[in-house]
Amino acid sequence: MMLELDSLTHRYGSELAVDDVSFGVEEGELVALLGPSGCGKTTIVQAIAGHIHPTSGQVALRGADVTDTPPESRHISVVFQQSTLYPHMTVSDNVAYGLTARNIDSERRTELVSEYLELVDLSDQRAAYPAELSGGQQRRVELARALAPQPDVLLLDEPLSALDRTLRERLRDEIARIQRETGVTTLFVTHDQDEAMALADRLVVMNEGTVSGSGEPRSLYESPPTAFVASFLGRSNTVSGPITDQQPLTVSLGEQQLVLTDTQTELPTGTTVTCHVRPTALSIRPPDSADTPLSLAGTVTRVTDLGKRYDVTISVDAANDLVVEQPASPPTVGDAVAVALPAQQLSIFGPDGCTRLDEALAPEAST
Repeated sequence: MMLELDSLTHRYGSELAVDDVSFGVEEGELVALLGPSGCGKTTIVQAIAGHIHPTSGQVALRGADVTDTPPESRHISVVFQQSTLYPHMTVSDNVAYGLTARNIDSERRTELVSEYLELVDLSDQRAAYPAELSGGQQRRVELARALAPQPDVLLLDEPLSALDRTLRERLRDEIARIQRETGVTTLFVTHDQDEAMALADRLVVMNEGTVSGSGEPRSLYESPPTAFVASFLGRSNTVSGPITDQQPLTVSLGEQQLVLTDTQTELPTGTTVTCHVRPTALSIRPPDSADTPLSLAGTVTRVTDLGKRYDVTISVDAANDLVVEQPASPPTVGDAVAVALPAQQLSIFGPDGCTRLDEALAPEAST
């Protein structure tokens, strides 16, 4: 394991920022640390880089404990959210800065600067100053500067958040290419699900200072381990209601019953559970099909034309709406319809948001 965190915890005074976080990054892997603002991502980056000393827990590199090792001895490079280029230095001098600090001789420094400026396609800008570059070019200079010392781990802390969407997507693809070509072990920190899904071999999803889920992007998207992961990673419909029967698990949604024929629960009746399902997994059917176990009757309340698709909002009771993605020919507002919920794509959680109740649902369950 190239990088490993073991029970990392950090407090700022009485405020708990990171709570018992453990995960690892294999050599050559690109892992995305994903979560909303304030969830502890930057604190973890600072602890890995050595800029803060954690309240408890351990940071290890190549199996060696570096928790007490100063930043300059960790062989870790960081690209921060805001630009840290020196405005009075040329592109070439900025890239060479970290190499000079490592006492690399001038001839080798020149070779490495040329190699990494070529890698980020900025060889022609080596004599320019940061103010003469675009935002995307500045980011690429910072990548070259971070990579030139050939670190054990590259930390990218929200490196694209200050860029417009088109440039962000272009640079995201560049980061993927550069990481593939260099093979550098990378921890990419972001709050953007699209970035994380597009770039990462694996995701670590944070919420309120703890790890809420970890795994391959597609696996977490299709089978979220917690209600937070289900709601945060991609778009998700959420409907909640009390349990009215344990065998099979039956959930009340207003005057309707959602009957999960292939699962049961020991939770007492009256317990509120939450069901998550992706808009792409739902389908709209005629209203007379709403008497099947995994269909709900509703009324279309909104149709949003998004160009490539329609988002159809359907009210199934006073407290619950479902959004269905429809590629063409949507119903009209006011139509009575039924919404079919595929059993194999439902994620059902108990009141703690961390207990899955639907693991026994069979793919062939009736819809």
